[in-house]
Amino acid sequence: MTPATPPTPATPPATPRAPDPRIVARLRAAGCVFAEDEAALLIETAAGHPDAPAALERLVERRVAGEPLEQLLGWAEFAGLRILLEPGVFVPRRRTELLALEAARLARGAAGAGHEPVVVDLCCGAGAIGAAIAHEVAPIRLVAADLDPAAVRAARRNLEPVGARVVEGDLFDALPAELRGHVDVLAVNAPYVPTDEIGMMPPEARDHEARMALDGGVDGLDVHRRVAASAREWLAPGGHLLIETSRRQAEATAALVAAGGLEARILHDDEIAATVVVGRR
Repeated sequence: MTPATPPTPATPPATPRAPDPRIVARLRAAGCVFAEDEAALLIETAAGHPDAPAALERLVERRVAGEPLEQLLGWAEFAGLRILLEPGVFVPRRRTELLALEAARLARGAAGAGHEPVVVDLCCGAGAIGAAIAHEVAPIRLVAADLDPAAVRAARRNLEPVGARVVEGDLFDALPAELRGHVDVLAVNAPYVPTDEIGMMPPEARDHEARMALDGGVDGLDVHRRVAASAREWLAPGGHLLIETSRRQAEATAALVAAGGLEARILHDDEIAATVVVGRR
């Protein structure tokens, strides 16, 4: 097995000539808004295959059928990094960069004389948040956890090369016991889509990402309740919990965080449609 490489800065594909207009037309007809860019990326991905034309045709067919571009490429761009993916794994969204950058800022603030900040990426998916924090702040002690085995495989490819530990399990049950009371930054991108709204999601997510990464229960806050109820006992004094949510759910998530014994505040970034609730012990 080839050793994994750490996330690297994302760079645009090499495109010495315009993509085949026939491919662009097929992608555009399928509803791909950035058809030219997607065609260039698919061509780049197929280029390393022994039979590049056949590989490209398979990729185009799968994209036209609705598979997420990032899963076809095997990576997603997040906070300027290429995050490696596995089939079916939740694709990191740009809006989550608000959480990652705020978590990095808080981790940097927790660093002190001889203190290596302890950071946990809970419900880590492919490990995008942890990778972004590790890229911004070093050294840190980083632990990531997810219940989905495919997500754990992807997270290990992204995070183990930067010295992180990736564990599989249900929320805090997966974490090493010695972290209890010592976590400086607890970053959580838990599912928060209400069950009845899953069917209204884009097919790229609805049909090709793990249900457990999307479904937040009747009101979307089932996992938020569980995280908020237990976070305080895992945080160090002055430590922070960060949970991504929606603008519509923000007040309810903040109330859960406050009920868990933390001082809660809400962050919004309208440019990327991002909302994060931050709780401080």
